[in-house]
Amino acid sequence: MAKSILAVNAGSSSVKITFYTFDNPPKTIADAQVSGITAPPSMLKYQRGASKHKEELKEQLNTPQGAFKYLLQRCFNDPELSEVASDKDLSYICHRVVHGGDYHEAVEITDETVHHLEALEDLAPLHNFSALEIIRLCRSELPKVKSVTFFDTAFHRTLPAYVKTYPIDQEVAKANGLRKYGFHGISYSFILRSVAEFLGKPQDKTNLIAMHIGSGASVCAIKEGKSIDTSMGLTPLAGLPGATRSGDIDPSLVFHYTNEASNLSPSSTKEMHISTAEEILNKKSGWKALTGTTDFSEIAVEKPPSAGHQLAFDILVDRMLGYIGNYYAKLGGQVDGLVFAGGIGEKSALLRRILAEKCACFGMAIDSVANDKGPDENQTVKDISKGEGGGGKGPRVLICQTNEQFEMAYHCVCARS
Repeated sequence: MAKSILAVNAGSSSVKITFYTFDNPPKTIADAQVSGITAPPSMLKYQRGASKHKEELKEQLNTPQGAFKYLLQRCFNDPELSEVASDKDLSYICHRVVHGGDYHEAVEITDETVHHLEALEDLAPLHNFSALEIIRLCRSELPKVKSVTFFDTAFHRTLPAYVKTYPIDQEVAKANGLRKYGFHGISYSFILRSVAEFLGKPQDKTNLIAMHIGSGASVCAIKEGKSIDTSMGLTPLAGLPGATRSGDIDPSLVFHYTNEASNLSPSSTKEMHISTAEEILNKKSGWKALTGTTDFSEIAVEKPPSAGHQLAFDILVDRMLGYIGNYYAKLGGQVDGLVFAGGIGEKSALLRRILAEKCACFGMAIDSVANDKGPDENQTVKDISKGEGGGGKGPRVLICQTNEQFEMAYHCVCARS
């Protein structure tokens, strides 16, 4: 039997796994997800072919490792999933790791690379921990299957020095790895490849302003297939606000917020050190702090339920608009497309419409019917621009249904074919 690839995408509150064939391009065998790890009840979503299943789990899976082990056994024990009945059917496990430091490409996990990634945990304690816990689990319980890590930071290795350098003492900065790294890179890699193919252009001739807008949100300027700037920085906290993240603020704010900013948060453990400042700005801010909800679909409505909901929506639109204008100028106005991706970017017709209206000065315009309908389930890229004569004279406005698991499997196959 042909071997398969398992792609793992672990967050603090959810774990997603997808099994793929070792074809070029890979084909999906099965997809499973556990959410609600930090906010019970745990929910399972499971899809195999046309069969879809969703249920609330009786057991509470409160760690990434626990959720991963549950998903793996659920799939291995499915009598209808003969392609992956055990770890013997796997050739590679692909892991999404948010922060890769100075790694510029995917690496196979060895003792050396694990130690290097563990050293990065203090730089990104809220973002690498879940992935590394699962990597350690795979090394101990699935030792015969090779694990490969893909880094969100790697796509941004092309950032110019004047973009990635912070104006602080450079000896201190270099000794501690303090610079802009950028994130959502696996998603941006998928977006670039998919949109370039859709437009019929080589990637190295494609210029985009791409936006991955979800609970974590960022924008990226892509010039001739390379990242030249992005909104996130040393960590994913910088840039746009998110569900619980503040985004850009005056760096001094947190010290006025609390005199305990530098103390360890109660959420810290022996393995993961989190300051009170990190806890506040990453977990207790964003639109949840303004509205009480992390569900953007309750905020992006024509008649918001409160002034706080309207304010949260307006803040996100304003910050996104600022980056679009900034990157339009950095690309010299030579922009092939403005791309909406991520859960919110793909689903919120209201957000897309309002932003397109505010970008009319750049020649952008959208077709309201196409925008309201959004992409079909299996449609990777959808053009929602107005046609010729309809007012759209600038960049195309596109929706891309990004897929980080697929992107990892795709590059795993390409590198090893």
